[in-house]
Amino acid sequence: VQLQASGGGLVQAGGSMRLSCAASGRIFGSYIVGWFRQAPGKEREFVAALSWDGRRRGYADSVKGRFTISRDNAENSVHLQMSSLKREDTAVYYCAGREGSVLHSSSEEYFSWGQGTQVTVSS
Repeated sequence: VQLQASGGGLVQAGGSMRLSCAASGRIFGSYIVGWFRQAPGKEREFVAALSWDGRRRGYADSVKGRFTISRDNAENSVHLQMSSLKREDTAVYYCAGREGSVLHSSSEEYFSWGQGTQVTVSS
C-alpha cells in the first residue's frame, strides 16, 4: 500500500485546513495510519493516528482538541482536519502506515511513508 499526502498550503493563525492521505489499493485486516510532522531544525513528531476500521484514534497533546483524524471510506483515505492553527503547527506533514492494531506514536514503527505536504501558518 502506498500513501500520498495532500492538502497543505498557507493559512493564517486561527484558521483551518484539511489534509488528506490517499491509499493506493485496498487495505485488508488491521492497519494503522499515522500523521507526523517535521518543522525545520526539529525531529519528526507524532500528530495523530487512526485504526483503519475507524474505531480507535490517538492524538499528540499539542494538537488534542484542535485536530481531528478520520477515515473516508468512499475516497479510501484518511483526513486530518486542523483547526485553531498556530504558528508552531508550521511543518511538513507526512502520513504513514503499518499493519497491526496498535496506535504507535513512534515514526520508527511505520513502514509506508507518503510524500510530505507543507503547512505554513502565518501570524
